[in-house]
Amino acid sequence: MSADNKEKNIPRLLKLYRDEIVPKLKVQRGYNNALAVPALKKIVVNMGVGAGKDDSKITDQCASELAVITGQKAKICRSRKNISNFKLKKGVPIGCCVTMRRYRMYEFFDRLITVAIPRIRDFRGFSTHSFDGHGNYSFGLLEQSVFAELEPDKVGRTQGMTVSIHTSARTDEEAKDLLTAFGFPLRRA
Repeated sequence: MSADNKEKNIPRLLKLYRDEIVPKLKVQRGYNNALAVPALKKIVVNMGVGAGKDDSKITDQCASELAVITGQKAKICRSRKNISNFKLKKGVPIGCCVTMRRYRMYEFFDRLITVAIPRIRDFRGFSTHSFDGHGNYSFGLLEQSVFAELEPDKVGRTQGMTVSIHTSARTDEEAKDLLTAFGFPLRRA
């Protein structure tokens, strides 16, 4: 692949990060080196499908919808042990997940910020209390229909999902500055 093709295929948010966010955070937080500026490492999207223990077709349907949303094949997660209180047997499909890195991660994050989040009803921003203390942020979506990639007529059942954004930031404040620089809608405290 030539250098011209590589420049054309760079995701919009990655270009924004390199050209604007790194210099801005370098000055704002007083970093000596551009590599010290926090960056996105990976985004994990997880669907817990409890109804999948009775019917594996539901889990397969959710996995295919997750693949359409993220642009990457979803891994079907199976139970690790028997739990009699939940009537769960070992090896039964109970969820699906996708871990995105590099270009695919930036493309998904761009679609999430610009298309999916504005489609959430009565949305006022995500809570600032969802940071884990190590610079990572997690939030839940109640239904997969906020993503424009899915056709509403073909969605069999409403299914929620959890999105975890992992950064290289050491503190929650650094991660908060990084996410707000990308345009991620965080509620003011």
